[in-house]
Amino acid sequence: MLLSSLLKNMEFSLVKGNLDVEIANVTSDSREVANNGLFVAIPGFVVDGHSFINKAIDKGATAVIVDRDITISNDITVIRVNNCRLALASVSAQFYGEPTKNLHLVGITGTNGKTSTSYFLKSIFEEANKAIGVIGTMGTIMGDKVLQNKNTTPESSEVQKLMKSMIDEGIDQCVMEVSSHALELNRVAECNFNIGIFTNLTPDHLELHKSMEEYFLAKAKLFDLTNDYNIINMDDEYGAKLIKMVEGQTTKLITFGLSEQADFYPSDIQYEFDHTRFILNTPEGKKHIKVNLPGEIYVYNSLAAIASAYCSGIDLETIRKGIDKVDGIKGRMEVIYKRGDYSVIVDFSHTEDALEKALTTIRPYVKGKLILVFGVYADASPNGKKKREGMAKVASQFADFSIVTSDNPKNYDPYLIIREISEAMVRNNGNYKAILNREEAIQYAVEVSEENDIILIAGKGHETSQIIGGKEIPFNETEIVMEALKSRMKVAGAFR
Repeated sequence: MLLSSLLKNMEFSLVKGNLDVEIANVTSDSREVANNGLFVAIPGFVVDGHSFINKAIDKGATAVIVDRDITISNDITVIRVNNCRLALASVSAQFYGEPTKNLHLVGITGTNGKTSTSYFLKSIFEEANKAIGVIGTMGTIMGDKVLQNKNTTPESSEVQKLMKSMIDEGIDQCVMEVSSHALELNRVAECNFNIGIFTNLTPDHLELHKSMEEYFLAKAKLFDLTNDYNIINMDDEYGAKLIKMVEGQTTKLITFGLSEQADFYPSDIQYEFDHTRFILNTPEGKKHIKVNLPGEIYVYNSLAAIASAYCSGIDLETIRKGIDKVDGIKGRMEVIYKRGDYSVIVDFSHTEDALEKALTTIRPYVKGKLILVFGVYADASPNGKKKREGMAKVASQFADFSIVTSDNPKNYDPYLIIREISEAMVRNNGNYKAILNREEAIQYAVEVSEENDIILIAGKGHETSQIIGGKEIPFNETEIVMEALKSRMKVAGAFR
């Protein structure tokens, strides 16, 4: 495709070269440049793409897009724009033929619940015999293919490429988890969303957004990109704020929540250890629903999926069957071992709100002790410390015994993280033990547990690696638990 065609929807200035050059690939990663490639020099958190222009040229780039004055002696085309991230989204959409115009695209944003909502929707669409793709925390799913993503929402060039691949595979429906990072960094700037879903907003990612208000405004950007329906949790404080922001738009507003004021709401909720039942109330009528995951959070997430499916033209009986067929979701209140009243549960809860919801969901079914294993990934900023203190407060309040350990410390000091969590546990009179090594922490939880106890291992959920420093180390919590249980049974029987 000619460079001039890729630039047709953009404001730019030609610094040097020719617009009538053939472009064979588009990327912001100099390692992925091919012959006749277009390299877009986007600024990153750690490195700046402008520093890799020469490497891109060596790999075969014949054109580059920059957003500052830079001297390039090579005989290539140089385009200057105001914002390279927006430019990457625009040229990528053109290069792949604006694929989101040919997809029914649902975007889900919020702090918690994006993944489970996407899995509920996937099951409903499949029950309706619709081919659907998913882009999110657990990767990109296209039929039987599962591709790993670098981020919950990939870079804009990768998003457009994945969308084009879905169309080529005969998929015409897509559900995408849309992170605040993606919205702030314009990764979905050229996507045409039919439906936007807002689940909730609680403190997280404040190392990027600095304040809850900035975090909220980043999330709200999704609802400027929707065409048909905005589906919003009206019970959430920020959901109520978002409703006021979008009222009056041509995109239709649909609400969900636990009260009768919502367009989609439950009644006669019956909570059990491994599932929840309720009567679904909709503009069209009622339906008995069974969600094979416990707790109020999955009532909300199923409602979000139900409302989206309904707005996509799927009937209530098909929706009911689709929800019922979700037997569980990897790392979401996943019971990895159960014997009588003894259980070990793995959950992705990595924020203060999510951890509280997980613990309070489990608490009614605990006949012995509720043992929590958790760590906190957060940076060294005041907001990071605040998150550690908040999660320690929740652990102190709702768990009988907590084992404070590492999550994904990455390049931050793991000893500092553990110390600050421990100090907050003491201030809140929490019963705890600190063990830096996460594998040893899990083993200790199994070792000290008794017959009627429930262990919750929180924070990593579906993840099968741990990031320490710059290294990603294989780490499977289910395997660790099973080995610990085997060792215990060999030494002293199943329980003390």
